[in-house]
Amino acid sequence: MMGLKIRNLHVKIKENNREVLKGVNLTIPDGEIHAIMGPNGTGKSTLSQTIMGSPRYQVTQGTIEFNGHQLNNMPTDARARLGLFIGMQYPMEIKGVKNADFIREAVEATHNTGDHHVSILSFLKAMHKNMNILDMDDSYAERYLNEGFSGGEKKRNEVLQMMMIQPKLAILDEIDSGLDIDALHVISRGINHMRSPHFSAMIITHYNRILKYVKPDVVHVMMDGRMVTHGGPELADRLEREGYAGLRDDLGLHVKLVDDDG
Repeated sequence: MMGLKIRNLHVKIKENNREVLKGVNLTIPDGEIHAIMGPNGTGKSTLSQTIMGSPRYQVTQGTIEFNGHQLNNMPTDARARLGLFIGMQYPMEIKGVKNADFIREAVEATHNTGDHHVSILSFLKAMHKNMNILDMDDSYAERYLNEGFSGGEKKRNEVLQMMMIQPKLAILDEIDSGLDIDALHVISRGINHMRSPHFSAMIITHYNRILKYVKPDVVHVMMDGRMVTHGGPELADRLEREGYAGLRDDLGLHVKLVDDDG
């Protein structure tokens, strides 16, 4: 089975030596959308950054594989060329770099093979089409990357980048945070437009509202640096009603952690 496979992953923050992930097991097959939920500080963003190879974190035990490739010691750019993409929780602003130029460079960097280059015409056609899907005015292409963008515009721009790069696995870290209902609909439309047997996604979220528009195949719950349970979309509905305290009580102090092998 191709896709993302994480086994017994232990990760610490290099600057303070604090262990954040304490034996994470996770499988996301090709073609599936999985949601990761859990209380603040439980390691969800650490997991996303570790998958992409952030130098802030050190893997002390366990493995990360994607489509048969061992990622543990692979640099971030190589992971991106394998088809991994991350939508940032807090997208950065880069003054002086036009949005269209940045996205084209990203597409070139992840899709170039040898002397083959993405043609400007095909790039512009695809960008115009995807901007229409996301209700983005053509002026966004000429604006500096995220400069002066609202929070919702930044998140919409992250989804535009995803749609242009066409990754095999998209990691979307709180892509729904701070969005009003209209922006949430647009973001969800972009994610759903990507759905195919060759695209998978890991959506990190605190709330189930985006999951009403982007139906996940599996919902995982993280607590204290581990995956503690998983289920279908109904699990997110239950968390919305009862919160994490009720789930924690049900799991008990001696919960058997999910190993996610089936």
